[in-house]
Amino acid sequence: MLRRGLLARVSRVGGALVLLCCSLSLLYVMTCGPPHTDDAPLSSHALPRAGPHHPGLGGTGGAGAAGTGGARAGDAQSGGPPAAQSYQLLLQEREEQHRLHISSLKKQIAQLKEALQERSQQLKGVQETLKRAAGGGDAGAAGPPGGGPADSQGARSQQADLQEFLRSQLSKAEVSAGARLPSEYAVVPFESFTLQRVYQLETGLTRHPEEKPVRKDKREELGEVLETALHSLNAAPSQHDGQTGKVYTPSDFMEGITRTEKDKGALYELTFRGESSNEFRRLVLFRPFGPLMKVKNEKVNTAGVPINVIVPLSRRADKFKHFMHNFREVCVRQDGRVHLTVVYFGNEQMSEVRSTLENTSREVHFKNFTLLQLDEEFSRGRGLDVGARAWKGGNVLLFFCDVDIYFTADFLNTCRLNTQPGKKVFYPVLFSQYNPTLIYGSLEHVPPVEQQLVIKKDTGFWRDFGFGMTCQYRSDFINIGGFDIDIKGWGGEDVHLYRKYLHSNLLVVRAPSRGLFHLWHEKRCGDELPPDQYRMCMQSKAMNEASHGQLGMLLFRHEIEAHLRKQKQQQNSNPKKS
Repeated sequence: MLRRGLLARVSRVGGALVLLCCSLSLLYVMTCGPPHTDDAPLSSHALPRAGPHHPGLGGTGGAGAAGTGGARAGDAQSGGPPAAQSYQLLLQEREEQHRLHISSLKKQIAQLKEALQERSQQLKGVQETLKRAAGGGDAGAAGPPGGGPADSQGARSQQADLQEFLRSQLSKAEVSAGARLPSEYAVVPFESFTLQRVYQLETGLTRHPEEKPVRKDKREELGEVLETALHSLNAAPSQHDGQTGKVYTPSDFMEGITRTEKDKGALYELTFRGESSNEFRRLVLFRPFGPLMKVKNEKVNTAGVPINVIVPLSRRADKFKHFMHNFREVCVRQDGRVHLTVVYFGNEQMSEVRSTLENTSREVHFKNFTLLQLDEEFSRGRGLDVGARAWKGGNVLLFFCDVDIYFTADFLNTCRLNTQPGKKVFYPVLFSQYNPTLIYGSLEHVPPVEQQLVIKKDTGFWRDFGFGMTCQYRSDFINIGGFDIDIKGWGGEDVHLYRKYLHSNLLVVRAPSRGLFHLWHEKRCGDELPPDQYRMCMQSKAMNEASHGQLGMLLFRHEIEAHLRKQKQQQNSNPKKS
């Protein structure tokens, strides 16, 4: 009984103690806790703890972490930033990192969407082509749209044949193994490229051995290759290719080489940095060329297509006589569908030019010419513009020409075949002749003009930087706005018109013409030119004077003559040995 009463009293005392402890704990929490406000304190966010790697955040170990508000105030007074400010700086830094990452992801997504849309369109085009090929001529009578099992089977067969052809292109190209070549001239060289530059043997119009890709097709080609390579490298790792978890970016790309076998396809080899300084990743890509497709089969009749040859002229009556000699033979006797318009500036030598035209008219019974005279300063663009607008016989094919140009009857037909009103204009690349005196050694050995017109590296060069000779229909010339008649003298007006056509929807046919020649004439660089223009004039004169090798022979001619004299002396001193 006594024991039972004692137990009850102990239980009551224990419960009272527990209740007292709970009350004291609650009172402590209410007294020491921070006041509640509408805005949540910074410390309530789940932020990384400050540690020894972030001293600016107050991480100094356990004692520092257990400090009170007074201790924090003391830290602030001693020069350290408050914890709230440190957390805010950390938040801003993280936010900026996430923002940059999101921006990068958005760009990649946009590029992938664009590439996916391109691939979808290409696939759709291939599928439509296969369907048309499978349907054949009996598609109209085969039944309802959508076809039957036979059509589906035919399309699958065509697709399989196409895939087999593309695989055969890869096997025939020099990708995994070389091919036997007859000589060094049969080698197809590679071009090398980086993210910013292409290093090329065929320099094109810019003449730069290295440059940023200027042509749009070249930029898009190399961009697509790099994008495909990165996608392949960053795809899910495979046990067979030995890939790791490294994420490759364009900055990992070191260099690539590429070449095109025009009957098989284009080969690309790209090298990326690996995970160590001696480790690299190499990707080999191949773009096979598909089979030839017939696009058009049409009959072109040029019998009723006359050409209006327009020549602006100022003085140079002797050159005009040579021009008319070629014109009479080619345009009058061989072709017979040409009208000549001469736009003459000034009065000097006007009578000689008129006399040349009248003599030609009498000798070959040629009446299809027009002589226009302008009493103003010479402007090539102005002359061609006046000559084109003076024609009143409908939409005629125009050939803008100069007095020092030689052309053949074949060129006239090429001019007709490569132009179409509202669709195509023709900008031929002519072959510019070197100085015949240097080519043939002396003036006495120079043959007639017709025998000089040989397309070889020692006789001339393709004048791919000139755009003055062009064939286009009068309607296209008028609609495009014609020449800039404010340009005086020679030069500038041809490039201005050429760029107008490039900015339009017309197809510009730019190709070397084997029947169009620029005859050499002496180029004078006047003393009145400023130094920079004089230097450019002399450089142009050197380019038109002779080939690189011929100019070198002129530069070292004294050494060559001395060598020949020594050889002759040795032969004379040792007649038996010679």
